Amino acid sequence: MEEKKKTAVLDVRDVPKAGQWVTLSLQHLFAMFGATVLVPFLVGLSPGIALISSGLGTLSYLLITKGQIPAYLGSSFAFISPIITAKAAGGPESAMIGCFAAGLVYGLIALIIKKAGLRWLMKLLPPIVVGPVIIVIGLSLAGTAVNMAMYKNFGAPANELIYSKTHIAIALITLAVTILSSVFFKGFFGIIPILIGIITGYASSVIAGIVDFSGIKTAHWFQVPDFMIPFGTYTPHFSWQVVFIMLPVTIVTLSEHLGHQMVLSKVVGRDFIKKPGLHRSIMGDGAGIIIGSLIGGPPLTSYGENIGVLAITRAFSVYVIGGAAVTAVIFGFVGKISAVISSIPQAVMGGISILLFGIIASSGLRMLVDHKTDFESKRNLMISSVILVVGVGGAFIKLNKDVSLSGMALAALIGIVLNLILPGKDKEVKVFEDAELDEKGSRSVS
Repeated sequence: MEEKKKTAVLDVRDVPKAGQWVTLSLQHLFAMFGATVLVPFLVGLSPGIALISSGLGTLSYLLITKGQIPAYLGSSFAFISPIITAKAAGGPESAMIGCFAAGLVYGLIALIIKKAGLRWLMKLLPPIVVGPVIIVIGLSLAGTAVNMAMYKNFGAPANELIYSKTHIAIALITLAVTILSSVFFKGFFGIIPILIGIITGYASSVIAGIVDFSGIKTAHWFQVPDFMIPFGTYTPHFSWQVVFIMLPVTIVTLSEHLGHQMVLSKVVGRDFIKKPGLHRSIMGDGAGIIIGSLIGGPPLTSYGENIGVLAITRAFSVYVIGGAAVTAVIFGFVGKISAVISSIPQAVMGGISILLFGIIASSGLRMLVDHKTDFESKRNLMISSVILVVGVGGAFIKLNKDVSLSGMALAALIGIVLNLILPGKDKEVKVFEDAELDEKGSRSVS
C-alpha cells in the first residue's frame, strides 16, 4: 500500500493547483455525467435536479466520511424500476417518500454495523441471493430499453406503438459506438463510453431530423429547476406499498457499495473499510439518497466510472471530487444544459439502455462466478431459480387492497427467507474475504 501512495499524483488530502484542480474535476464530471442524467431521463425526473442532488450528495458524503474517501455519488440504476412502479402507484411525490425511506434504512444499517460488525450482513445477503436479484433488476428493464429503441412514440399516450426504422437505426448506431468506445478506447476516453455514445447518437438524430430544438431555444441560461420539496411543493403521504417497492433495492445497492469500497481501497492503497469505517461510507450513501429525495432527485450510489478515473489519473484528492460536485450543482442551474438533455431522442437512450441494463444483469452473473457459487448444490439452484422466475415473471402478493409485494421486492424477500431456512448453508460467506473482518467487526469501526 505504501508503494501505491508514493506513486499518487495527489494523495487523498492534497490540495491541487488551480489549473490542475479544474481539469481533474471536469474529468470526474464527464465520467459520471452520461449515467447520472440517464436515470432521471428514464424515470421522468428532472436531469437538472439529478445533477444538483448528485453534487450535494457527494459533498455530504465527503463530510460524513471526514474527507478520507475520494468517492463520487451519481444516480443509481438499481432504483429505476422501483421508481417507475412507485410513480405509477402514487405519482413522483410517492416515489420520493419511498426513496427517503431507503435512505433511512442505510442510516439504520450503518449504525448496526458500527455496533455489531458485518457478519450478520454477510449471512443475510450472500452472493446466491444478491447475484440473482441483480440479474432480475437488469432483465426486468429489458423491455423498456428495447421499446425505447424501436418505437417513436413509446411512453406517449397512444393506443398503438409506432415502429420506426429511423429510431432503431439511431439506437443501433448509439449502441455500436458505445460498445466500440468501451472496448477500444484507452485511458480517460475508455472511462466515458456512455457520454461518447450519447453524443454520437444525438448527432445522428440531428442529421435524421428527429431532434426538437424548441425547448433549447426558449430555455434560459440560468434557470431554477422544478424542485419537489415535501410540505413545500407537495404534501407527502406515507404508503406501505411504496416502501415495500423501494426497500428491497437496498439489498443490491449495499452489496454494490461494499464492492466499490474494496476496489477503491485497492486503487488508493488505503483500507477505507477500517478507516474511516464502512459505517461512515454507508451513512454517506444514505445521506445522499435522503438529500435527493428531499429535492426531487433519484437515489445516489458511488460510481465505478469515477473509481476508474482515480485509477487512471492517480489523483486521489477529495478536493478534486469536491470540485466535480460543486460543478455538477452549478450545471443543474444552467437551463440550456437541462434543455439539451431533455431534447435527446428516446432512441438514443434506448440504445444506451440496451447495453446498460444488460450490464446490470451480467454483473449479477459475474458476482456468482467470482464467488464460485456451486450450482451442483440443490440449495443454491433452488434459491436462484425461484428469485429469477418470481422477479422476471412479475409475481405479486396483495397484502391488502392498498399494499402489495411484487417483482424484485418479492423475489428478494423470498430469496432471503430461502437462504435462511434451507439446510446446507455455507459455514462462512466470503463476500468480504479480502477485508479480513473479525467476529466483532472491529475493522469496520474507527
